[in-house]
Amino acid sequence: MNAEKPDRNLAIEIVRVTEAAALAASRWQGRGDKESGDKAAVDAMREVLNTVEMAGTVIIGEGEKDEAPMLFNGERVGTGNAPKVDIAVDPVEGTRLLAEGRPGSLAVMAGAPAGTMFDPGPCVYMEKIVVGAEAADAVDLDRPIAENLQAVAKATDREVRDLTVVMLDRDRHEVAKREIRDAGARLTLITDGDVAGGLLAAWQDRPQVDMLYGIGGTPEGVITACAVKALGGHMVGRLWTRSDEERQQALDAGYDVDAVLDLDDLVSADDCFFACTGITPSQLLRGVTFSRTGAMTESLVMRSKSGTVRQIQAQHQLTKLRRYATVEY
Repeated sequence: MNAEKPDRNLAIEIVRVTEAAALAASRWQGRGDKESGDKAAVDAMREVLNTVEMAGTVIIGEGEKDEAPMLFNGERVGTGNAPKVDIAVDPVEGTRLLAEGRPGSLAVMAGAPAGTMFDPGPCVYMEKIVVGAEAADAVDLDRPIAENLQAVAKATDREVRDLTVVMLDRDRHEVAKREIRDAGARLTLITDGDVAGGLLAAWQDRPQVDMLYGIGGTPEGVITACAVKALGGHMVGRLWTRSDEERQQALDAGYDVDAVLDLDDLVSADDCFFACTGITPSQLLRGVTFSRTGAMTESLVMRSKSGTVRQIQAQHQLTKLRRYATVEY
């Protein structure tokens, strides 16, 4: 029998990063200010990231879509010591949800060994399908949605009417909405944040969603891929350009915008890490809650190498944190 000694689980360390981002961002819940909430999360995330023992490079940073504050692509994070790590971040997934005080906002981060994380270049959006392990071989982006639903139903020994699809509620999905409804499946529309939807679709221990489909952000797509690997699910994606100009930029940069990307294309390593912390409450996680003396967070921590998924509840004594942290908790 081949035995390997337990090694370092970087996910346990990066959850401190998402906790810090969630605590800082939660102060802006419902205050109608997307950018300030996002900036608070970015500042907190950067401060704690730079204490993690790693030589990290941000491959995918959030913010370029809406000119928000951001951890920028190519930014070096961590202490600078080994290991070398690719980083993908979404300091606030669901900035509008946070600003409006609605459920579903998360602080999210993923990591993988250097050189293994997909860099989408100028492409901001990606068409995606995420399913659980049972349906891993059943989905194909080149097939109509109805055929994919039939294949998932067959793979999971159910009928299409028993399936639930989660999708962002966007004008670009009007045709897809109709096709899903005509096929007979249930449809859950979300206003923002498809990382949580992807996790629920891949996570067979939480059978609330059977498939995520739709066009969402590429940062969210790569981050989701790291979590899907840990959960044992499956994901396929394809770059989606918003204009002829963006398509040409992608082609000039060497991207095949018509190619279907599988899970290993999105993150080729078998040892990737994922962490997220709830900011506002959702199906996935509780949000940050405050008491007279501190705050409580709930997080998910995943590692693909072991397939371990941890749910962590943490109590934070804010008076102590404020003594040495520069972040406004």
